[in-house]
Amino acid sequence: MNARTSALDKVVFGVDVQSGDVRGDVSYALVAFDGESLDRDVVSRRKLRRLVDREEPAMLATDNMYELAEDKDALVHFLRELPDETTLVQVTGAERPEPLSRVASRHGVPYGKDPMKEAEAAARLAAVNVGQEVTAFTNTTRVKVSRGRSTGKGGWSEDRFTRRIHGAVKKRAREVASELDDASLDYERDVTEKYGGFANAVFEVEGRPSDIPVSTERSGDVRIEIERERRDGVEFQPLVKRRDHVLVGIDPGTTTAAAVVGLDGTVLDVMSTRTGDTADVIEWLIERGRPIIVAADVTPMPETVEQFRRSFEAAGWAPHADLPVDEKKHRTREASYDNDHERDALAAALYAFDAHEDQFDRVAEKVPPRQDLGEVLARVVTNEESVESVLRDLETDEDEPEEETEHTERELTAEEKQIKRLKARVDRLESHAENLKETIARKDEQIEEYEQELTAERQRERQKARERREVTRLERENERLERELETERENVEELADKLERLKALWKLDHSNFADVSEKQQDLVPVKVIEKFTKGAIEHADEQYGLAEGDVIYLRDASGAGRSTAQKLADVNPRVVLKDGGLSEMADDLLFEHDVPVGPAADVTIQEVDELAVARESEVEAAIEDWHERAEERVKQQNEQMVDRLISEHRASDRGAESGH
Repeated sequence: MNARTSALDKVVFGVDVQSGDVRGDVSYALVAFDGESLDRDVVSRRKLRRLVDREEPAMLATDNMYELAEDKDALVHFLRELPDETTLVQVTGAERPEPLSRVASRHGVPYGKDPMKEAEAAARLAAVNVGQEVTAFTNTTRVKVSRGRSTGKGGWSEDRFTRRIHGAVKKRAREVASELDDASLDYERDVTEKYGGFANAVFEVEGRPSDIPVSTERSGDVRIEIERERRDGVEFQPLVKRRDHVLVGIDPGTTTAAAVVGLDGTVLDVMSTRTGDTADVIEWLIERGRPIIVAADVTPMPETVEQFRRSFEAAGWAPHADLPVDEKKHRTREASYDNDHERDALAAALYAFDAHEDQFDRVAEKVPPRQDLGEVLARVVTNEESVESVLRDLETDEDEPEEETEHTERELTAEEKQIKRLKARVDRLESHAENLKETIARKDEQIEEYEQELTAERQRERQKARERREVTRLERENERLERELETERENVEELADKLERLKALWKLDHSNFADVSEKQQDLVPVKVIEKFTKGAIEHADEQYGLAEGDVIYLRDASGAGRSTAQKLADVNPRVVLKDGGLSEMADDLLFEHDVPVGPAADVTIQEVDELAVARESEVEAAIEDWHERAEERVKQQNEQMVDRLISEHRASDRGAESGH
């Protein structure tokens, strides 16, 4: 990469990772662009640094700043080692960068996925001021003048030696102050006075190291260190500050108010003044954009608003009739303003946007991404040109090369000389005005920095308040969890006790009673059925199984029919203990299947959740009681049958006698 005579003020470097990883061995595709020609090369990290130090490009452009450093600390170190004349530029944006392909397409820059093509695209974009400057340092530089050697550990000549060193530091500090004054740089000085002069002097200078007429040095008794003041983190600054096209609303009067609205209907700013003249309001508007429409809230448009319109050569808008107050309040309900004048100006701008919104959308659909939509809208709305003609003119302006013609200068007339002198005077005055604006801008930046510091402090206070609230919430949550833990421990104890009881019941139902204590030998498990229905029988069977020989307890025996009774009889239980009365059909069917049925009140049943136990002796007594009742019931049935047969026989004999 050789130095060259460039079409740009200085060369621009574009870089992209060619191979490897930034955390280890890495090589870069490097493109140097001077506005006309391109130089390409593949370089190592070390060679890239050497080339940057040697050629001091105006910009080092990339699509991702973390391709040059693995983390934020490494990036700050990289920025500190860049030459003062070199700016690191991320061409894809700030914190949320866009794809490089999209940015290149929007600005008509050639793009390809090959690393060398991406490096070229980055260089070309940065050359036309596309992207964000990456910075980690402020414009304040710290210059420290201090002792270049130790004052010694004692001896007969120590006082004279120390006095000489401190005197040299004081002398050099005065020379540095004089050089800063000659360069018209603002600075603050802080000195540490010692025996015979200064131990050190620190200058906080408003300027970059390249602006300071002092360099790092160490000679004999004095040394000078220069270091830029670091920001809290990495920040982004646009390469150029755009002045977008906007819509303006004006409310004239004793108090003049102005409102600025973007082309998408976003409220950008409002202001009102009683003391400022038209020029002040115009300057305020210029700082916020380029008006393409100036609007009023009454008709016809007041002369003062018309003056603003002519000043900007913008289109005018006024309603068909004066806007009612309630409609203006409704239209501006989501915006903030300080008084009725600002509200009226804002309503005018917003109603003007509403009137042109469809037109804006139609134009936007026809404008390609790489063209400035605001510029096209300005010509369409203000000059009533067609979109197609505007686009043709813009493309023609871009495509047509500048004609180079040779001519010889003629002698100027006295009038032309006067015009030339006046133009030169105007240029000087405009330059002076620009310098004043830059001074104002610097002051505004200082105010903004102070406001940012105030905002940051407020954020820290809010963060502390949130932390305190979070601690309180966590303490309450901890107390709640401790209460839940205590409840769960109680549940565990209760369940452990229940488990022991269930184990005992299981043994009763499944063991051969060899391991059951004598106290438990008189117990028999009872299986509970809540109601005498098919569903309840099926539920009990699914829950703990119904088997032949079970002792079954019907908690509610009423209402069953033959089919339900048959389902229970199919189980063939040892005995059915019931609460309530059985239906006649169910009782007959169970009797027919020799299923003993007895009242539950005659047996002591102890329940544990879904299971229960009863005394074997009482169960046997209930079965014996049923057998006795069954024998009696059979006798009665036999007697009834005999009586019925005798009755039938007698009836048949009487029929025979009457026949004779």
